[in-house]
Amino acid sequence: MGSPPKRSHYDAVVIGCGMAGLAAAIRLAMFDRSVLVVESHNAPGGLNSFYALQGRKFDVGLHAVTNFVPPGARGTPLGKLLRQLRIPREALDLSEQVSSRIAFPGVDLRFRNGFRELAESVAAAFPEEIDGFTRLRDHVAAYDPFDAGLEVRSTRSVLQAFIRSPLLTDMILCPLLYYGSARENDIDFDQFVILWRSIFEEGFGRPLEGVRVVIRALLDRARATGVERRMKCGVRHLHSDGSRITAVELEDGYTVTADRIISTAGAPETALLCGETAAPEAGPRLSFVETITVFDGQPKNFGAEETIIFFNAAPTFAYERPADPVDLRSGVICFPNNYEYGAERQLEEGFFRVTALANYAYWKGLDEATYRSEKEAWYRRMQSAATAFLPGFDWAGVEAKRRFVDMFTPRTVEKFTRHLDGAVYGSPVKTRDGTTAFGNLFLAGTDQGFLGITGAMLSGISMANRHVLAGG
Repeated sequence: MGSPPKRSHYDAVVIGCGMAGLAAAIRLAMFDRSVLVVESHNAPGGLNSFYALQGRKFDVGLHAVTNFVPPGARGTPLGKLLRQLRIPREALDLSEQVSSRIAFPGVDLRFRNGFRELAESVAAAFPEEIDGFTRLRDHVAAYDPFDAGLEVRSTRSVLQAFIRSPLLTDMILCPLLYYGSARENDIDFDQFVILWRSIFEEGFGRPLEGVRVVIRALLDRARATGVERRMKCGVRHLHSDGSRITAVELEDGYTVTADRIISTAGAPETALLCGETAAPEAGPRLSFVETITVFDGQPKNFGAEETIIFFNAAPTFAYERPADPVDLRSGVICFPNNYEYGAERQLEEGFFRVTALANYAYWKGLDEATYRSEKEAWYRRMQSAATAFLPGFDWAGVEAKRRFVDMFTPRTVEKFTRHLDGAVYGSPVKTRDGTTAFGNLFLAGTDQGFLGITGAMLSGISMANRHVLAGG
């Protein structure tokens, strides 16, 4: 057993030291609330953490920080969260993407930060759809996705009123589903609007050193505001009297009480901590595999100058739990080197990341020897599927200069996040107001419904403001 918590009672206990949890804790501590953050893993960041192997540090989830806008832009999610947490923009060290692409058989759509290039690309590839596409953009601009009273709507059903082409519909959805949907083949329309704005209207940015720069900025603010953190110490049980949480029992044997608890563990995971049975969900939980190839040189020297490529090889786009161990029909390619870091700044080695949907049950059920051999086999297959959409990329040259490879699976995600089924985007059913069956227990993060790194932090801030600070 480690040292005891500094208090027996806190104004708030935050479960999870990811982006949402840290943001919630900082926001509360800024208003002199006593806050304890508990985290089962040994590293902060949650789904957007990092790890070290052979002297290298690797991002787990970060391809990009969405909602990138130039310094000085007003009324944006990124600006709002920086103000709410009093973090200077320069602390995030964000550089914008070079360019990205949505690649389907015979058709490409290209986009950069800001909307102009995507609109031009749609007009060139789908001239008969540009009027409907423009009306869709106007509809998205007028829609308030943060109204918790909104009816849950299928995005595919909404798009039918604007886009006639099934191919264009799939191409619009592909990057948005891959970067935030917990539902098979669709996404709630409020979440579609959030992702449209964050990816198509604003765009991608990245710190040169990756996600640890964002985590470091949050940890600095947490220390400055007096947030107490306990790492490698999750919650064993949330005790209740049937209507409120009465005590938080930690895995190290200590128990504390709190006026309010904010959980970023996920809705069904939090229910299990309360001794409840997780409610049935609307569809399977989705997970992914990702390969990381490290090589000597820069991607542009091997013919790759784009930042992120969303690809689909099938006649139609299927975003669903695959029957096979990995779905090779579609995926995401990321070159972290290809951001506008500046002439004098660059990653020392080349990085090539490929992400695809995966079957959790398959990877979970393997013995250790088979697990290792299957990772090697699927690594090769994933590279072959991805490089088919990089016609100018010298993959043979990269292989000759390869220094290191790694691959994580749904089994890895479950181990380090405790998300059921290794689900990256949580439950298909979101709780937009953050409330639970217990009057002092609230959800933030993935299952509250905000998306991406910026969205996760805003979720933590919003739930802290609404359910703790506004409540006195």
